[in-house]
Amino acid sequence: MIVGLDRINKLAKIQKTVGLTDAEREEQKELRENYLKQIRGQVLDSFSGMTVVDPLGNDVTPEKLKREQELGNI
Repeated sequence: MIVGLDRINKLAKIQKTVGLTDAEREEQKELRENYLKQIRGQVLDSFSGMTVVDPLGNDVTPEKLKREQELGNI
């Protein structure tokens, strides 16, 4: 589960109904940035163990992905 998602949704509802204070707007901005970092991390984790195989069973993983996996950047 994404941390802070409930609060993001609550602030979005408040924004639609009565509007946000400056402090709430700042909190919303920080929560959204954190949310995006978490999503990006999940995507990168998925790529870290990925291997692309063609229908004949040959490893056709792009070289760029292989290099990043070897370096541990993904």
